[in-house]
Amino acid sequence: MKTEIIQKYDKGVPRYTSYPTAHLFKPDFEASTYTDWLRAIPKEMPLSLYSHIPYCDSLCWFCGCHTKITQKYKPIKEYMGSLQKEILMTADVTGRGRPVNHMHFGGGSPTILVPEDVKELFQTFHEAFTFTDDAEIAVEIDPRDISQEAIRAWAQGGVNRASLGVQDIQDKVQRAINRIQPIEQTAKVANWLHEEGVHGINMDLMYGLPYQTVESVLETIRQVMTMAPERIALFGYAHIPSLKPHQRLIPEEVLPDFNERFEQQEAAAELLQSYGFVRIGLDHFAKPDDPMAIAFKNGTLRRNFQGYTTDKADAMIGFGASSIGALPSGFVQNIVAIRNYRAAIDSGNFAVAKSIPFKGQDKLRAAIIEQLMCYHEVDLIDICNKFQSSIDEFDYEISALQTFVDDKIARYQNGVIIVEHDARALVRSVCALFDEYHGSREMTYSQAV
Repeated sequence: MKTEIIQKYDKGVPRYTSYPTAHLFKPDFEASTYTDWLRAIPKEMPLSLYSHIPYCDSLCWFCGCHTKITQKYKPIKEYMGSLQKEILMTADVTGRGRPVNHMHFGGGSPTILVPEDVKELFQTFHEAFTFTDDAEIAVEIDPRDISQEAIRAWAQGGVNRASLGVQDIQDKVQRAINRIQPIEQTAKVANWLHEEGVHGINMDLMYGLPYQTVESVLETIRQVMTMAPERIALFGYAHIPSLKPHQRLIPEEVLPDFNERFEQQEAAAELLQSYGFVRIGLDHFAKPDDPMAIAFKNGTLRRNFQGYTTDKADAMIGFGASSIGALPSGFVQNIVAIRNYRAAIDSGNFAVAKSIPFKGQDKLRAAIIEQLMCYHEVDLIDICNKFQSSIDEFDYEISALQTFVDDKIARYQNGVIIVEHDARALVRSVCALFDEYHGSREMTYSQAV
């Protein structure tokens, strides 16, 4: 793709892990309304669960997550008590024993938990819900802060998929982002996972970090390939110091420019595909026999707040400070501040803070955007028919798409939009055409590339 085209469209756009996007969530959401939303989940609908552990023992300067740094375990232990209360409170509303086919532990760093608390957490979830035999239970792992005993506890709890944070193996890059992680440590943790029967291993890598070059990104991939991952998530670093002040510790002059970022992304994708990985969506890669690659092939791939997923559940309940739930009635987010979250839960109330109920064309537009993000193409007529709508309602968007067609970013014919293969890095910009809220308020987003 030509440099001038990349530069023209490399603007700030949402990541579209949801629609409407999280910045549109409104405050003053009543706990009683959340209770109504939970009760409205159809009894036959399987659930997906997300549990947020908002603690780390050190701050990675590239981080964009809601997390709190602590060297003491006491606040973590206290938090876990509140988290377990929230789980049981929720199950009492939805009805205990509801089937769960997907569970994700994120952070922060879930693996900051000691083995005893891991076991207690799983006991609470099993008291509240029933996990199906084929449930996927995933945990995000920081290889720097986990022991083999802790991995055993996660595996015994039912974890069958793990995502290891790697980012980059180069010492200069690691020092620039305040994440010193020898490749030997990562390999050791990967071996422990295999020994405990957890073979569904994903590696999180990044491009666009300070001091990264095309060759350094490729060398990181070559090294992680020795650990036999089933999936790779290749994220572009989002430098937004206005929203994440700690990112100011990263000197901007050593960040790759938009053209270098594009070259890093495409070179990495080419190398991963040479190793036999299937390129999925914007930033994921999976072995052909991995469930994500199979879902991609079958047309059942989804996208949610965890990124690309095989999770088919239409109701995801979030637990913990800052967690987000996606329910049939709308999105809801818990209080971000840990102290306030705990105060609400410990007083017997849900700790909800923000929400956005679905209205108008939200679900229709969400389906269009999700299809574009997953497959880089969408049949507008087909989706409109499913929602008993008409493609005529998107005359404005189709007209605006012409600029993308003229610049050879996309093709359009008979209601079908196809993002060109070498322009897939700009798919979020195409999605933004169907985002009726985009531009309605001033927001800072990550760059498209």
